Amino acid sequence: MKIPVGISGRHAHLSKEHLEILFGKGYELTPIKDLSQPGQFAADEKIDLVSADGREIKGIRILGPVRKETQVELSHSDARRVRIDAPVRSSGDIKGSAGAKIVGPKGEVTIAEGVIVADRHIHFSPEDAIKFGVKDRDVVAIKVSGLKAGILENVLCRVSESYVLDCHLDTDDGSAFLLNNGDFVELVKEYKIVK
Repeated sequence: MKIPVGISGRHAHLSKEHLEILFGKGYELTPIKDLSQPGQFAADEKIDLVSADGREIKGIRILGPVRKETQVELSHSDARRVRIDAPVRSSGDIKGSAGAKIVGPKGEVTIAEGVIVADRHIHFSPEDAIKFGVKDRDVVAIKVSGLKAGILENVLCRVSESYVLDCHLDTDDGSAFLLNNGDFVELVKEYKIVK
């Protein structure tokens, strides 16, 4: 059975407090595109990220709606370029992660933690989870076909009533396997390395 792929570029999720510091009191995000997961959207607004030694990534897209805590998701390549030691984590798992300065048009905020490299994960509705034989927090592998075929391991399964079937990979994984948004991968529940 096939699973659609969504390649996720660098992006930020902001708390309401940080949104207002960066863009002004009472500011609301401007949705420009719905994302694959219901209620999620890409906003018109962008921020700049500055590492402790002053290296910058400009124009990071904000995704909405606002979150409880601010986090910035980078690819490993992005993080290396600006010398931020961002751990691989699930979205929302920011405790003890890397910090940075976030700059907006009206202000800036320094976060002590919240910069991560997002893990590979698949969103399943409960019905899709049953169909694929997985549970929330299972770790599986996926098979990629095509010119740069291969297996990606350590893919987290996330199950929720609010999810739509979608495999989220970052731009590093997408580039390595020549994957684009809307391509398909296959679930491999039991994968053993053959030596």
